[in-house]
Amino acid sequence: MTVMRRLLQPIWVLLAVIFLIEAWLWDHLEPIVAWVVDRIPLRDFKHWLAERVDTLSPSMTLIVFIVPVIPLFPLKLIGLWLLANEYWMSAIFTILFAKFLGVGVTAFVFDVTRPKLLEMGWFERLYEFILDVRARANALVEPIKRRIIEILRGDADGWSSRMLRLIQRFRKSVHEAR
Repeated sequence: MTVMRRLLQPIWVLLAVIFLIEAWLWDHLEPIVAWVVDRIPLRDFKHWLAERVDTLSPSMTLIVFIVPVIPLFPLKLIGLWLLANEYWMSAIFTILFAKFLGVGVTAFVFDVTRPKLLEMGWFERLYEFILDVRARANALVEPIKRRIIEILRGDADGWSSRMLRLIQRFRKSVHEAR
């Protein structure tokens, strides 16, 4: 069992990192979406949408939550087509734009629909499960992240931090020599 766990550890760490990147995007795009809402009349739209969602059943609210993501799918397909045809920069820009837009729109709509969605038992369990996975992913990645920060600061022990301190001293001496 421990051999299998040791073999799967890098995969779990990779999955945790990917999950945390998604969570980071969600957390950091939410204020940007709020800023955009303040600048354009989305606040009025959000209020209007919230009033409409209040009249819906939780099942219908789920449709309101899912539908805005559908128009983004063709944009992702365009990005894949650009990638397949070796338009690298356009492909990367399109895929990243679709990703950021998708997370932003989803965060906006989820903020409006969350209370109704959480009325459904299965959705509440799924939401709690995702929050639990996020906490576990943080716990799994935190020691690795802390070690990387220690190495980059030169605070850690070991050959990599000593090498980094040596490089920093060399750079400093080169800059002082000028």
